[in-house]
Amino acid sequence: MIRYSLTCSEGHDFDSWFASSAAFDTLSEAGRVACPSCGSARVSKALMAPGVGAGGGDAALSGAAPHPLELLRREIEAKSEYVGRDFASRARAMHEGAAPARPIHGEARPAEARVLIEEGVPIAPLPFRPRAKTN
Repeated sequence: MIRYSLTCSEGHDFDSWFASSAAFDTLSEAGRVACPSCGSARVSKALMAPGVGAGGGDAALSGAAPHPLELLRREIEAKSEYVGRDFASRARAMHEGAAPARPIHGEARPAEARVLIEEGVPIAPLPFRPRAKTN
């Protein structure tokens, strides 16, 4: 996994995780990387500095800190509603103004996601499989 600092054409800065540098390039060229603030797919890498630990080698990395992907999962699950297989219809309804806009995550078949993108609905793939909340 690699985290990039990104900037959209409207000047919004944000971070996102990718499986690899090549994965970012592929998704970006396909217009599948979008700004969470404005939905612009014109996104570029921002100037970044590498994260450097305070020393201690592998011992410093073997603490109890969760994997960055797990941290991302927790944040998305805490700040959005899981809508399961209804994702495509709910995202479309919000985009068309038929439902109030709110953060959601869920599942869509590749063909459904492709149609949403073609319709201009601002969506982005998650780097993990969503899971339903169990309450």
